[in-house]
Amino acid sequence: MNEITTRILKFLLLVFAVVLASSIFYHLFYTNFETENATYYEASDGSRFQGVYVRSETVESYSGAGAVRYCVDDGAKLGVGSVIAEVYSDPEQIDLRRRIAEKQDEIAMLRKIENPGTSENAQPANLASLIDEQYKNMIRLRERQDYSAMSSAKQNMTVLMSTYEKVTGSGVDFNDRIVALEDEVSRLNTLLSAPEKTIPAKESAYFVSYVDGYESMLTPETMRTLTPEQLSSVSDDGTLSAAGAGEQIIGKLIKDYAWYIVGVFDNRKLRLSEGESATVRLESVPQNLTVSVESLHSTGDIERTQGIFRCDELTHDIVQHRSGRVEIVRETIEGIRVPRSAIRFKTMTVEQTDEEGNVTEVTDDFMGVYVLVGETPEFRRIKVVYEEDDYYLSSLDAGSGYIALYDDIIVKGVMADGE
Repeated sequence: MNEITTRILKFLLLVFAVVLASSIFYHLFYTNFETENATYYEASDGSRFQGVYVRSETVESYSGAGAVRYCVDDGAKLGVGSVIAEVYSDPEQIDLRRRIAEKQDEIAMLRKIENPGTSENAQPANLASLIDEQYKNMIRLRERQDYSAMSSAKQNMTVLMSTYEKVTGSGVDFNDRIVALEDEVSRLNTLLSAPEKTIPAKESAYFVSYVDGYESMLTPETMRTLTPEQLSSVSDDGTLSAAGAGEQIIGKLIKDYAWYIVGVFDNRKLRLSEGESATVRLESVPQNLTVSVESLHSTGDIERTQGIFRCDELTHDIVQHRSGRVEIVRETIEGIRVPRSAIRFKTMTVEQTDEEGNVTEVTDDFMGVYVLVGETPEFRRIKVVYEEDDYYLSSLDAGSGYIALYDDIIVKGVMADGE
C-alpha cells in the first residue's frame, strides 16, 4: 500500500469519526423525544349500578335432629330423585366418609405417579415447564379467590413435582404408601353405617347450599313490582332468616339457569330498548355475561331508569351473591389508543376512493400524530372510531398512511409538531 492510499484511508476514517460524533451529539441534544407506544384498547359506553339478583328458588329443609352430609357440590345439576344430602345421628359418620374420600384421592394420585407410562414418557424439561405453568395457574386462581379450583390445581402440582422427583432418579417409591392407604380405607369402611334419612331433589334443578332469606321475596313473579327503595334495601350478607321454627335448612334448588338482574341505572347514554342484548360485568364474576333487556320502567327521573335484565348463564360465583355492583355495556369498541396530547394537523394531498371505486385527490388539514421511525418523525393519520376527554381510538385496519399498532407516538419533543 503506497503513501497516497494510506493518507486517503486516514482521511476517510477521520471524516467517518467526525460524522459519527456529530450524529451522537445531535441526537443527544436536539432529538429529545418523549414517545408513547400505540397499543390495543377497548372502550365502551356503560352505566354502573347496584344490581339485585332474582332467581326462581325453592328452599329445601327438613324437621328433626342429626348431622347432614352433602352428596353434591354447589352448582351441581340434579335430576328428580337425586340425593342432595344424607342425615346421620352420629356426626362421626360424616367424618369417616370425609377421611375415606381423602385417602382414596391420595391413592389415585399416587397410582398416577407410579404408573410406568407416566415416568417412562415424561421428560424432566417438559415437567419443569408444566410445573412452572401450574404454579402460575395457582397464583391466578388465588387472585380470583377460586378456592374450589385451587384444590384440583394443588393436586396436579403434587403429581407433577413427585413425577419430576421420580424421573430424575432420586429413588422415590410410593407403592408402600399405596398399600398402607388401601389397608386404612378397608378398616374405615368397616365402621360405616347407613344414613337415617336421605333428602332427594323433588325436581330437576341447580343445587346451592347457600340460603340468604330472600328466596320467597325476590322471585320472577314479584320482581316487576319492586320499588327503587326496596331494591336499595337488599343486603348481600345473607342475614335474613329463611327457616321456620324447628326446621333445618339444607339449601335451595334453582329451577333453571335463567335468572335476572334488577336495578336502577342511567340510560341516557346507552339508550337501551326492551328486547335488545347487552353485556354486563359483575364484580364477583371474572367473565363478561350477555343479557337481554326484559323491562325498562321510568322512575320519574331522567337519570334513573329501572331495568330488568335476563341472563341464561348461571355459575357458582353468581349464586353466592344476592346483589353487587353491575356495569352494563351496550357496545365495546376496539382500536388503537392515541392520547389527545399527541394530536397534530397537517395539510396533505391524499387519494380517496369512494364506494363506486372512483379515486380522487383531496387536499385538506388531516388529523394525525407524528411517530418515530428510526430517528425521524413521520406523520400518520388517524381514523377516529371513538373518543374520550383524554384519548381517541383509531381504527385497527385503517390502512397505509394511518397509525398502526406499536408505533412510537411522539407526545413531546422538539420536532413533535413536524417540520
